[in-house]
Amino acid sequence: MHMLSKIKLLCTLLFWFFSVGGAQAFETNAKAAYIYDLTTGTVLLSKNADTPLPPASMSKLMTLYIAFEFIRAGQLSLEEKLPVSAHAESYGGSTMFLDTTDRVSVADLLSGIIVLSGNDACAVIAEALSPDGTEAGFSKLMTQRAQQLGMTNSTFQNSNGWPHPMHRMSMRDLGLLATRLIEDFPEYYDMFSQREFKFDGRAPANKRNRNPLLGLGIGADGLKTGHTQEAGYGLVGSAQQGERRIVFVLSGLSSTNQRADEAEAIVNWAFRQFTTRSFGKSGDVVTRATVWNGSNADVGLALSKGLTTLVPVLGDAQVRFDVEYLNPIPAPISKGDSLGHLVVTIPDLEDTRIPLVAAENVPRGGFFRRVLTAGQSLVSQVKSQSEIGS
Repeated sequence: MHMLSKIKLLCTLLFWFFSVGGAQAFETNAKAAYIYDLTTGTVLLSKNADTPLPPASMSKLMTLYIAFEFIRAGQLSLEEKLPVSAHAESYGGSTMFLDTTDRVSVADLLSGIIVLSGNDACAVIAEALSPDGTEAGFSKLMTQRAQQLGMTNSTFQNSNGWPHPMHRMSMRDLGLLATRLIEDFPEYYDMFSQREFKFDGRAPANKRNRNPLLGLGIGADGLKTGHTQEAGYGLVGSAQQGERRIVFVLSGLSSTNQRADEAEAIVNWAFRQFTTRSFGKSGDVVTRATVWNGSNADVGLALSKGLTTLVPVLGDAQVRFDVEYLNPIPAPISKGDSLGHLVVTIPDLEDTRIPLVAAENVPRGGFFRRVLTAGQSLVSQVKSQSEIGS
């Protein structure tokens, strides 16, 4: 029988236990929020982060992600010019003021989505990439692709966030999407820092990026604002200072000023109140686990990557490390096999889980070794039943 073992590393990693600062939690006025440090994989804040909410124009990021995928696959080019349908032209709200006489380059459409938040531009892209040529068909593709990417609290009814009772995303899903855009498409990411886009001189009043953090000198370089009456004011943002990058999502704020103030405060808090600390490098063995029917009795559990995490700068808190794995681990085992997780716990932050892998090969044991293992298991079971009976 294999059972999930949870081992608190009091001895093996005693040198890793120490007091660190306790950062004061960020008190946000947003109805839902999510702050994530990409460099260390640390969630700094989670407030109603898994609740599906109306994302407004922030859901345009999903349309952009799929467009970038089609471009990389060679099925769409930045120079290609797409027609504008009557359906795309019919959208109100934030638009590029497109009409059915236009054929617009994909590059201009992407800038129109990112900078001008063009509802019409999204519909043009959607109809071009939809399996059936309709925005509704593209919306189904968006939902399917989101699920594949791990965004389990996202459903789409259109390409641009136009209000619909079934068009929903969680803040964590938006944070995951922002992370994927940054990591999967670095060649296009600088588009999100465009502060102005003058498309054909059609909308002089709608030429500036609504992201309030661009140009403040705090490392902000993306990604997308959103607003509807139902959703309130929101922002998917990212900023980089030094080697650290954060992604944050806000929703349900009451005004553009409140959105700007909250976003800047979050960036300052995330970078000033936390610092990185290294606890181990890739390949370091953190503990050894019992092996079932192996040529060796145990196997080393090693870090799959360097363990660098955030710790608060001030105060007095304690970092805790736990190991989780199925015990005993059945042979054969190949070096590098995923065997469990190291769970890093810091007060007031979400736990961080680091994959643990086999440090060496453990072949299946010979006949006598398997007999010995079976005998040890039988003795263990008898002892366990005896203790229960007593």
